[in-house]
Amino acid sequence: MAANDDFILELLIKHGLIQPSDLEDARRASSQNGHGPVEELVRNGLVTDLDILRTTAAEAGVDMIEKIDAVPDDAVNAVPRQLAFRLNVMPISIEGRHMRVALADPFNFDAIDTLTKELRFDIDPMVAPPDQITSALKRYYGSASDVLKSLTEGFEGDELQVKEGKVEDSTENESDAHIIKLVNLMILEANRLRASDIHLEPLEKRFRLRYRIDGVLQVMTDPPKRLQSAIISRLKIMSNMSIAEKRLPQDGRIQMRANEGKTAIDLRVSTIPTNHGESICMRILDKTSLQLGLTELGYLSDDQATMERILSLPDGIFLVTGPTGSGKSTTLYACLNIMNKPDRKIITVEDPVEYQLNGINQVPVNADVGMTFPAALRAMLRQAPNIIMVGEIRDLETAAIAINASLTGHLVFSTLHTNDAPSAVTRLVDIGVKKFLVASSVRAIMAQRLVRRVCAACTEPYEPTEAELRSLNLKPEQIEQANFRKGRGCEKCRGTGCKGRMGIFEICVLDDEIRRMINEGLGVSAIRQRARDLGMRTLREDGIRKVLAGMTTPDEVISATMGDKE
Repeated sequence: MAANDDFILELLIKHGLIQPSDLEDARRASSQNGHGPVEELVRNGLVTDLDILRTTAAEAGVDMIEKIDAVPDDAVNAVPRQLAFRLNVMPISIEGRHMRVALADPFNFDAIDTLTKELRFDIDPMVAPPDQITSALKRYYGSASDVLKSLTEGFEGDELQVKEGKVEDSTENESDAHIIKLVNLMILEANRLRASDIHLEPLEKRFRLRYRIDGVLQVMTDPPKRLQSAIISRLKIMSNMSIAEKRLPQDGRIQMRANEGKTAIDLRVSTIPTNHGESICMRILDKTSLQLGLTELGYLSDDQATMERILSLPDGIFLVTGPTGSGKSTTLYACLNIMNKPDRKIITVEDPVEYQLNGINQVPVNADVGMTFPAALRAMLRQAPNIIMVGEIRDLETAAIAINASLTGHLVFSTLHTNDAPSAVTRLVDIGVKKFLVASSVRAIMAQRLVRRVCAACTEPYEPTEAELRSLNLKPEQIEQANFRKGRGCEKCRGTGCKGRMGIFEICVLDDEIRRMINEGLGVSAIRQRARDLGMRTLREDGIRKVLAGMTTPDEVISATMGDKE
């Protein structure tokens, strides 16, 4: 405890918990047996540890919490693990810019000042018993690395085998418990670090564990190679896969609850056989992204206004294009969430249904029973929807039905794999859609990529290199007014300088002139030039705006838009 014994003794007398004579007896006894006077008072039963905590809390004018129960995720995620353990503090809750934090000593001003500077919150200290803080730290910040260490020690020299999903050795029950705990903590740690994927890859001499955080794979502590079979079997059991089938790829789903049941974690699991065992990829489905508005997705005010006009259209097709992992599905889900009103019927057809949305009818594709994209679309049209989302336009049949739906008074959303927005027109024509149908049905096309945001906790002014400035082709007046920023690296961003991602967008709204060009079969270049004349920004130009605003870095935009030379 940071407060010294003399100070505590004065407080105990001041608050009437002990008498001066008790203090003299405690001092006399402590000189004989070596205990401190405060410890002697506790040993003799004159005061308790809780009495001391209540007294110091009262003197400091702060609240006391005797038991740390459920702590919300936003509070835990706001304090880096190493900082919490170093200062021995436990976050309790966040309200606006105020964070309530439990300490064993309310007069530990160094810890309070450090938290204020590191986290940029106004810290409201509370007093909690030291054992409560210790157990809460282990409960909420326990990492897979800690368990891996104990597993390595506990299984030294043991050979584990898997039979019908159970770990068998001389300590079977204990081994099962260790494997279950390890797998759970791998998932919880990935969720705490905001990872989008967990990759478990069997190599010749190691069982590699990697998390994809903000689009970048990061190597974590590897589980012991000898636990490979046990871990894979546990994950296959959790995701309702066949543990006997190791020759074919399998797909499954895991649903877990964390934070004492208050937080749901949903994972899509995929296995594929490799030379050294089955490789597992678990995609963590972040349902919080469904509640994001256009601003949080990365739209600046003018693009946001354009998107709002598109979402208010009564019919037509809106296409989102980009490579795998560029955030197309998140954008479409966010758009549907914005339009999800009681007076509208929305139906989606997806392969697979990743996120479950309240108030929206979602149809999963199942080719084994004949429920393909075209079959589902035909059935959906008989349900009289206002808005339709098609997960992806893959062939002529799907495209034709989606276009017919848009021409009969439905607003249709879908995705397409092209590098930029104008190329979506030629892609539809290439798969066999007639030019006049493309021209009359498509209302707008948006291409997008994802770039990492500068970490808000460690952002600082930054001077780009000459090479970066040349790559972005910036004008002198742009450089003068720019607010270049870069993260120096901190606990919250794991030293990367970036935390979170946002989109950069290229929005092409079709007008009568572009429709005439499509009907006449003019190429992508002519359509792109007309769209530019109407105000369309390229992906790189939108990225440059966000670099100049200090939202991301030149490196991020350059790497995401290498194909965009304009």
